Amino acid sequence: MPETLLRRAFSRQEALQNGISARMLQHPRFELVFPSVYVLAGTRLDALGLIDAAALALPDDAQPSHLTRMRRLGVDYGPPTPLHFTIGRDHHLDLADVFLHRTAAMPPVEAGGVVPEAAFIGAAATLRLIDLVKIGDWLLHRQHMTIASLIGLARAQPWRPGAGAAVAVVPHLEERSRSLKESETRLVLVFSGLPRPEVNRDVLDANGFFIGCGDLTYRLWKLLIEYEGRQHAFDDAQFSRDIDRYAGFRGSGWEYVQVTQARLERPRSLATFVHQRLVERGYDGPPPVFGRRWRSLFSRPVPAPLLHAAVDPQP
Repeated sequence: MPETLLRRAFSRQEALQNGISARMLQHPRFELVFPSVYVLAGTRLDALGLIDAAALALPDDAQPSHLTRMRRLGVDYGPPTPLHFTIGRDHHLDLADVFLHRTAAMPPVEAGGVVPEAAFIGAAATLRLIDLVKIGDWLLHRQHMTIASLIGLARAQPWRPGAGAAVAVVPHLEERSRSLKESETRLVLVFSGLPRPEVNRDVLDANGFFIGCGDLTYRLWKLLIEYEGRQHAFDDAQFSRDIDRYAGFRGSGWEYVQVTQARLERPRSLATFVHQRLVERGYDGPPPVFGRRWRSLFSRPVPAPLLHAAVDPQP
């Protein structure tokens, strides 16, 4: 077995070029992943390997798009399938776990698939507001796109499903947010009616010395909201740094709320708990409200108005 074909999917053509005959490919030593795409039996493809395998089964001009393109960028969000690709012509192909979007005008493309702005717009056609803001924050923070480039593409191609929805989420995006869970925590607080916290801001003591950077900061009430992922517990160095940092916060009169995945799974309870901590520190605003605005967080966004051009003719 050629080394270049191990641990990945390969096409029938690649196999033939490497001395593996069509008859040999029928042997149980090889497994069919997609039509004319194989792996060595027992090879387990990760999410990126599966995308590469699907690309081998599709025409060369089919480009990864939607969440599939964002997964190639590193966004670990949503189910790995169906895989989404976009092609700029009429082409019908029935592949299990692959959705091929057809359009008469391709969105901008770069190495790896459609540009991130186009992938985000495509995903906005079906995802909830909370999903889109979390992903949008992630893309902005890592400089895969800007708000200006996202709005620019949506306005240039307003016929795209998701263009209006993508623009509608822009006011809720925060490029300083470092993780999906951090973004989710912020959204739970803001959409329940609590004040919007500062995101990843430095906290100083009374003498102006740096104590630490807070995930979500209520400076007026000296309250920090920190998302604690499992990596904090299993990384000894990080765990020690966190202990020192929290000691510094307490020594300067700050209180903090540690948010875990279990707490995020009960968002109303989390919002109520944070409100109670704020009240204890002098906040006199209203308690969380779980009405229309709250429910909008878990629904598809209402598309923002755009200058409409001709509808993209389906090939």
